[in-house]
Amino acid sequence: MASHQAKILARFLEISRGLGTEVDIETYLHSLLSAATELTGSESASLLEYDEAAGNFYFKFVRWIHREEAGIERVPLKGSIAGWIFQNVRPLAIDDVSKDDRHYKRIDEIAGFTTRSILGAPLLIHGKPVGVMEVVNKQGAYTEEDTVVVEVLASLAAAAMHKEILEKGIQSSQEEARELDRLKNEFIAITSHELRTPLGLILGHSTFLKELTGPQYEEQVDAIIRNASKLKEIIESLTSVDNYQTGGALIRSRKVSVSRIIEDVIVSFSEMANKKDIVLKKETQPGQEMWVDVDGGKIAIVLSNLMKNALTFTNEGGEVIVRGEQQTDYIKVSVQDNGIGIPTRDLPRVFDRFYQVESHLTRRHGGMGLGLSVAKVMVEMHGGRIWAESIEGDGSTFSFILPVHATPPPPTAPPAFIE
Repeated sequence: MASHQAKILARFLEISRGLGTEVDIETYLHSLLSAATELTGSESASLLEYDEAAGNFYFKFVRWIHREEAGIERVPLKGSIAGWIFQNVRPLAIDDVSKDDRHYKRIDEIAGFTTRSILGAPLLIHGKPVGVMEVVNKQGAYTEEDTVVVEVLASLAAAAMHKEILEKGIQSSQEEARELDRLKNEFIAITSHELRTPLGLILGHSTFLKELTGPQYEEQVDAIIRNASKLKEIIESLTSVDNYQTGGALIRSRKVSVSRIIEDVIVSFSEMANKKDIVLKKETQPGQEMWVDVDGGKIAIVLSNLMKNALTFTNEGGEVIVRGEQQTDYIKVSVQDNGIGIPTRDLPRVFDRFYQVESHLTRRHGGMGLGLSVAKVMVEMHGGRIWAESIEGDGSTFSFILPVHATPPPPTAPPAFIE
């Protein structure tokens, strides 16, 4: 007796381990049916899944010998042993089905098979029945031990079916996400291309008109130029992110001084800082040029986007500090402000394209949530890393590091180059 129970436990362990492997669902469920047949001393076994829309059962898996005959037939919910087990959510053993009117004889007639006795247990997913496992024709009566065996195997079958449902859901979601991403990138590419020409004409003619009209309409023409330039900046940002993600980005690396890039960016934002009475500071090691092999233009864009973000979300009278630090293998640059800060819940997503921290901030400060995502992809193009630290109400620090001898990842798709 003890050896028989040990055999059962060993088989359970073997089958349980199979649930976590990459074996396909059909092979695994057939192994469960084989185990059910063997451990209960039955002639055959089957797995019925409930079709909620049709209100009946179909044979999801049957032992190979009966599969073709029974596979296309349906079993009714009412007037079948499987239906009784499903509705009552508990196992049932019948030693002589000829004396029980719950037995659905149609399957025997189709398959040319005679069912004499049957034992079944419900398949439960989160407590809800989804099907039934059955074993048939034991030599002798089914025992309580047989019932436990079938219940355990039914629970493993339900777990496998649930796993299959989840995997199909994940696969479907991934395919949908890939398709949405493809459509998004296609839309961005087409839109950017179509907007470039008319936008270029607007800027060109506006600049020409400014020279002709004189001071009388200077304010109106400046408004056209300023807003057209904002549109151009948005298009360039969209293209920059899209080109990196599709592998079309081009890096022109050469040895540049990060210290000089910091100086140039600070100068370019001095007017914006003065309008808000914000103090701009540079903190670098004296005499350190911080030479690094990078595309200087793209690193200038990174720092400019961080600087613009800091100035935008720092109140009047605040302070923004740009720090540069030379290490043996990398350069570290940080932009620190004492502005409004970022809520903890939003911090992990600040570099996502189009992500806005708060809707009221978007209305107040404008922007599409592209600057930080552009900075992120351009740093990563150089094999670097960028991150943010912040305390809500007490300011933020955005930092990035660049390898001294950067080895950028190779393009993975035909180029639509970032210039």
